[in-house]
Amino acid sequence: MQALGRQILVEFYDCDREVLNNEALIREILIEGARRSRATVITDTFHSFSPHGVSGVVVIAESHVAIHTWPEHGYAAVDIFTCGETIDPWVIQKYLEERFRARNVSSMELKRGLFPERVPHKPVLEEASV
Repeated sequence: MQALGRQILVEFYDCDREVLNNEALIREILIEGARRSRATVITDTFHSFSPHGVSGVVVIAESHVAIHTWPEHGYAAVDIFTCGETIDPWVIQKYLEERFRARNVSSMELKRGLFPERVPHKPVLEEASV
């Protein structure tokens, strides 16, 4: 089976709580992680919650990197979804692990868009007949 994409669900535990509550720093870390994997960053949006926590997403041409943090627990949940064969999502995961100073990490990879034969990542759509 061939997959259109790979999705890594990552749980970071025992992280630096100050990092997990810093919206600007989290944005910087996620964008740099995407760039290190050679992803093409399109846009991003982040939000800080009161009294603590950050959620955000970096949209990449190859899909996205999304995060939700619980600084009070030293915990972050991250979704790394990449399409095509040029991006290594594990590069992003490793960079985030280092920058969050995570002492424990749990990861799971899913194959998305499974087809019995090899399919191009961006096939040409046929014009619909009228």
